[in-house]
Formats: sequence, structure tokens, C-alpha cells
Amino acid sequence: MRWSDFLVMAVFVAVCAAAQAQSPAYGLGRTPSAEEIRAWDIAIGPEGKELPPGKGTAKEGATIYAARCAACHGQTGTEGPFNRLVGGQGTLNTNRPVKTVGSYWPFATTIWDYINRAMPVDNPGSLAPDQVYALTAFLLYRNSIIQETDVMDAASLPKVRMPNRNGFVPDPRPDWKAPVGGRN
Repeated sequence: MRWSDFLVMAVFVAVCAAAQAQSPAYGLGRTPSAEEIRAWDIAIGPEGKELPPGKGTAKEGATIYAARCAACHGQTGTEGPFNRLVGGQGTLNTNRPVKTVGSYWPFATTIWDYINRAMPVDNPGSLAPDQVYALTAFLLYRNSIIQETDVMDAASLPKVRMPNRNGFVPDPRPDWKAPVGGRN
């Protein structure tokens, strides 16, 4: 095979591959409505601007935790069988770091967001905002971050200073830019 024949064959294969990569439109689905997008837009940022009304205390959260969370995370949040939620402070710089709500997570609002979206595992998103605030307060209390009587709500939760808040470093790559509002 001559070089020119090989080149023609290579170009032909490349053109065919490019044409095949453009898949046909099947006419399935539709553009979501603005109301549907709002319903799906439930992420809570570190500043907590998106937090809904509601409130809860650790004492209220203890009851919900016992009924909805203890089977997976243990009676005190340290036993499992699934992720440990309590303890681990001072272990991140060791050979056996224990990543928990109290030792690893940088923002209290992220705890609220995760519980709200993903828990309980058998019925995610089923908890009311007051229940999510109470569970968040319970976990913060069990990790010695807040007092048992502290009320967590949209105003107080973003002010909670997590122990590992400064444990994350900005991306040092020169091609990376911090998001607007700089969450670093």
C-alpha cells in the first residue's frame, strides 16, 4: 500500500467516525418548565442563601435520628454499619483518618444539603425542613460543634464554624479560576 493510499484511507475512517459521533435526534423528552427547574434546584451553597424556612435543635434531632438514621449509622453515630458520622477529630493527619461530619466536612450548610437531598437512604428527600435542621443540629452537637440547645435555622446554620473549614486548599493550577463569590 502506497503512502497516499494509506493517507486517503485514514482520512476516510476519520470522516466516517466523525459522522457516526453525531447521533440522530430521537424526539424523546422535552424542555423542562421553569417550575420544574426550580423544584430540582435544591442545592445549598456554603453561604446558605438557599436554605428554606424552618428550625431545629439537637434534642429534636435525637428523636428523628433514633427512628430514621440509627439503623445505618449506629445509635451514637460511631458504630455503622454505614458511614461513621461522629468523632474523628484530630485524625485527618494520621495514617488512619476518620472522615466524619465533625472531622472532615468544611461547611455546616453542606450537611443540611446532603441530608435534605439524600437521606434517609430508603426515601431520599422525604424529610421536612424542620427535621433536616434538627438532624443537622444533632450531628453538630454530637461532634461537639454546637450546644444541645442551639437552634439551627437559615440564619444560624451558615455561621457555624466547622473544625475542618480551613482544611481544604484552593486548586493551585494556573488554568483554574475560583467561582464567582470565591468559595475557597
